[in-house]
Amino acid sequence: MTSETKPIFDTLADEGSAIDWNRLLTKILAAFNCSTGTIHTLDQDSQLLHLKAYQGIPEFLLPKMTVIPIGKGMAGVAAERKQPVQICNLQTDESGVARPSAKETKVEGSIAVPLMLNGRLHGILGIAKPIPYKFTLEEEETLMEIGEAISRKIVS
Repeated sequence: MTSETKPIFDTLADEGSAIDWNRLLTKILAAFNCSTGTIHTLDQDSQLLHLKAYQGIPEFLLPKMTVIPIGKGMAGVAAERKQPVQICNLQTDESGVARPSAKETKVEGSIAVPLMLNGRLHGILGIAKPIPYKFTLEEEETLMEIGEAISRKIVS
C-alpha cells in the first residue's frame, strides 16, 4: 500500500458504510494518474456485468457499456479470464480484445482488472490514461488488491 492508494483502502475498510461508487472510482483514478475509468459489478444470476460508476466516458458510449456480457471487450475478457487485461495503446491496438467503439474514449494505456475474492468474480475495474502506457506488474498487483477489497464490500 502506498500513500496514493491508502485512501482507497481506508474507504473500503469502513465497515459501516455502503460503497459510494463514484467517490471510490475518483480515488482510484487519482492514485493511478488516470483520466478515465469504470466499475462494473457482476450479476451472479444473469452473469452480466452492470455499470456502477464511470468517469471520462463520452455519453454516447454509455448505452454500450451499461451491461457487458462476459467475454466481450476488455472488461468481458478480463471477467472471462479472471485476470487483468491491458492494452498499451487502445488507439492502435489490433488484438481484437477491445471493442471498436472503445477507441471513441480517446484513451490509450488501459487496463481491466477483475474484482476477485476467494476465486470468485464480483466485477471489473477499468482504468485508462490518455497516453500510451503499460501498467507495471506492481500496479497490476495493487489493482488486484483493490479489487479484492471492493469484492469484500460487495459480499458483506
